[in-house]
Amino acid sequence: MTSSLPASNVGHSEEAAVLYGAQPARRRDAQRNRAAILLAACEVMTSQQPVVGMPEIARRAGIGQATLYRHFPDRVALAGAVIGHLIDGLESCVAAGREQPATFRGALDAILRVQVTMRPLVQLSRRLDSATRGRYLRRVITVLADPLRRAQEDGRVRADLVPADLVLLFGMVEGVVESAPTAGEAVIAAGRSIDLALDGVFRPVSTPSEASLRIGKL
Repeated sequence: MTSSLPASNVGHSEEAAVLYGAQPARRRDAQRNRAAILLAACEVMTSQQPVVGMPEIARRAGIGQATLYRHFPDRVALAGAVIGHLIDGLESCVAAGREQPATFRGALDAILRVQVTMRPLVQLSRRLDSATRGRYLRRVITVLADPLRRAQEDGRVRADLVPADLVLLFGMVEGVVESAPTAGEAVIAAGRSIDLALDGVFRPVSTPSEASLRIGKL
């Protein structure tokens, strides 16, 4: 014989779970769904598809479209969450390499290449309000400020570079990508511009530890 708790008892059990530090099942499910959505969105936004389809993201995340829209009402809201997710990953990578002077180059290279490989995300980000865009940009600059200082102290980066100059680098790469006639040519031209930009910022250092950081599931 099976029995079930009355609805009122279910509510009380969830309140008790919160009280004792455990997460209710519904909250855990919501967190898993959100993580799956962000991973799927990163995959779709890394493709060369001109339009990011919400049905495709829901399919890849293994959820229904209704669940997707409960988390994110539209593509712009989802793009904002993806940007935040990528910055979270950047912060974790930088924190893990905080004692390594080479961390700055890896982080900067990763950011610039995201601009190239995640074109749908870049395009959707332009539809975010200016305050939100500014907040994300400030987070990125803040994350890079300490690694920049360490790299300069180690003699790896030109001494006159300041965090605000990084915005110019982002703009340069964006201009190269936008001016290319095709997606393939954009990748080639942007890759070259990134290499030239980094060569202008960094002094030659021979070490295998300067590989680009992975700041998200791309």
